[in-house]
Amino acid sequence: MHFLEHVHVNVDSIAATESFLRAALPDLEKRGSGNAPGYGRWAHLGTDRAYIALTEVQGTAAPAGLRHIGLVVEDLDGMVQRLAKAGFHPADVTALAEHPARRRIYYLDQNGLDWEFVEYLSDDPQRRNDYS
Repeated sequence: MHFLEHVHVNVDSIAATESFLRAALPDLEKRGSGNAPGYGRWAHLGTDRAYIALTEVQGTAAPAGLRHIGLVVEDLDGMVQRLAKAGFHPADVTALAEHPARRRIYYLDQNGLDWEFVEYLSDDPQRRNDYS
């Protein structure tokens, strides 16, 4: 079995991305964090299977060429409500109703990272992965 275990991104502020992700996905855990000599502040946010690694590099911008980081959610409407309550508003809602088997919405966090959240409306892989 293969799956993506983690993505590691430099950010200007770990706290900014962490507050955004905790509003979106309150069940995310801080798997670890620290301040390593010669490396700097870091944090791992995720589940027991997968996580997002963040390293704080003040003054850094979102990585050039990174289009977005996609995460699957079970309740997109609930997540949108949590983010709105926390003061976050979608950057792009054009894909909310464009496909019969999935809904997608995009947000930018305070570090400029682009996040895609996907809710699948079918368990059928052929329908979920239909790009026609």
